[in-house]
Amino acid sequence: MITVGIDVGSITTKAAVVKNGQLMADTVMPTGYNAQDAGKKVFEKIIAEFGIDAAAVDRIIATGYGRKSVAIADKAITEITCHAAGAHYLNPAVRSIIDIGGQDSKAIVADANGSVQDFAMNDKCAAGTGRFLEVMARALEVDINDFGEVALKADTPAKISSLCTVFAESEVISLIAKGELRENIIAGIHASIAARVAAMAGRIGLSAPVMMTGGVAKNKGVISALEDKLGYPIEVSPKTQVTGAIGAALIAGSQSQAA
Repeated sequence: MITVGIDVGSITTKAAVVKNGQLMADTVMPTGYNAQDAGKKVFEKIIAEFGIDAAAVDRIIATGYGRKSVAIADKAITEITCHAAGAHYLNPAVRSIIDIGGQDSKAIVADANGSVQDFAMNDKCAAGTGRFLEVMARALEVDINDFGEVALKADTPAKISSLCTVFAESEVISLIAKGELRENIIAGIHASIAARVAAMAGRIGLSAPVMMTGGVAKNKGVISALEDKLGYPIEVSPKTQVTGAIGAALIAGSQSQAA
């Protein structure tokens, strides 16, 4: 059985191919303006890379912020469920997941089977998300891909008191004007995100081992700041960006078997 998971995020769209319960291929591409088009294109891309015909795919499940726009999908499932399933596949010992995406952040508690037991979500404000980091990177004129490495060079993280993206950006601009070191400002931004996410996670009682998923997990500065706030290490899989797509493909397989 061959199944495909498509995760349409606000910034990137991911796809994963699972055959008989095993991950066979995955890919990532920019979402762009049209989420429906992105879902179709990433599907075409991954089946071409994997070398199969579309007719050979038994089931497709879409997830992510743009999941309802993927017309080729057989079903749409929330990213909370899919990230839990994907994290369980990557490490069955994981019981807690932190997912920081472009538009929202989530903390998830899962059981021994990778099913969601509880979750908390920030989807009303850009603070604590990938979008927040993008805004700050532009203000500081630093490539977003270098943000984490620069933060790790800080000696004293600057204090960013506002949790609102607009006001936090004003604080950053003020710090720049005062001559604060760029790395200290970036470390302060990461500490601010970590504080917000840790507070959200605390409401549902995360427990180790914890895995962080989503594109922001590639930022070492955010990981370091979160580990300081939570008090335990955070696992990051090499497949972190495609965890949701993997989970969607796995769920597609289990649902097909149940049917």
